[in-house]
Amino acid sequence: MGEGIGSFLPIILMFVVVYFFMIAPQMKRQKNEKKFAAALKKGDRIITKSGMHGKVVDLNDKDSSCIIETMSGKIKFDRSAISMEMSKKLNAPPTAKK
Repeated sequence: MGEGIGSFLPIILMFVVVYFFMIAPQMKRQKNEKKFAAALKKGDRIITKSGMHGKVVDLNDKDSSCIIETMSGKIKFDRSAISMEMSKKLNAPPTAKK
């Protein structure tokens, strides 16, 4: 009986390692991106995942979209197209250079 469980132990251990190093961090990141998209407000400066810079001028909760004002006009984007990492870097206070 101990031999049967011992042969499955490496497979179980591999699943646990994959979960903690790949699946759990990805789920946490998706959760943070949803919070970021839900917390957007008018006037926020953002960068889309395609690299377009702009400022949020209107939010639509019905279809989860927002209108972004750029230098060339206004464009409607889905909130999921906004990059959380790049937008946070854009809005971060500048660090002092030595």
